[in-house]
Amino acid sequence: MTRKRIQIKKIDNISSRQVTFSKRRKGLFKKAQELSTLCDADIALIVFSATSKLFEYASSSMHQVIERHDRYSAIHRLDRPSIELQIESDSNNILRKKVEDKTRELRQMNGEDLQGLTLQELQKLEEHLKRSLTNVSKVKDAKFMQEISTFKRKGVELMEENQRLKQVPSLIHAHSYRQSSESILSNSSNLPEDGGSNTSLKLGLP
Repeated sequence: MTRKRIQIKKIDNISSRQVTFSKRRKGLFKKAQELSTLCDADIALIVFSATSKLFEYASSSMHQVIERHDRYSAIHRLDRPSIELQIESDSNNILRKKVEDKTRELRQMNGEDLQGLTLQELQKLEEHLKRSLTNVSKVKDAKFMQEISTFKRKGVELMEENQRLKQVPSLIHAHSYRQSSESILSNSSNLPEDGGSNTSLKLGLP
C-alpha cells in the first residue's frame, strides 16, 4: 500500500507552526552537518523564524563561508562582462560580414569585381540587373505620364484663364455703356417741363 503524499502548505495554527519550525530546523541543521562530514563540504545556513529570530549553522566559520561566497560572486561578476563583450564582438563580426557582402554586391552590380564569379553567379547577376532595369523603366514611365498629365492640366487652366481675360474688355465696355446711358437718362429727366412754351411765347411778340 502506497503512502499518501501530504500537501505542503502554510500551517495556520501558530503553536503548531512554531513546533514544526523547531523540529524541521533541527533536522535541516543535522542534514547539513552530515553532508559536511560525509562529503567534506563547506556549509553555512542562515534561518530567520516568523518572529525574526536568527538561527545559523556553519561547518567551519560563518564569516569565512560568507567571505568565500563574496569572492566567488565578485569573480563571477568579472567573468560576465567578458562573456558580454565576446557576444558583442561576435555580433559586430556578423554585422561587418553583412556590410562587406552588401558592398561587394553593389560593386558587382556596377560591373566591378566580376572576375571571381562563376558562370552561374554571373547569370544570376545578369537576371537581377534585368529585373532592376525593368523596375526602373516602369517607375520612369509612370513618372513621365504623371508629368504629362500635370502639364495637360496646367494647359487647360491657362486656356481657361485666357478666356476669362479676353472677356474682361467686353465686360468693361458694357459696364461703361450702361453707366453712360443711365447718366443721359438722368440728365434728361432734370430738364424743366415748360421750357418749350416760354420760348414760343417770346417768339410771337412784335
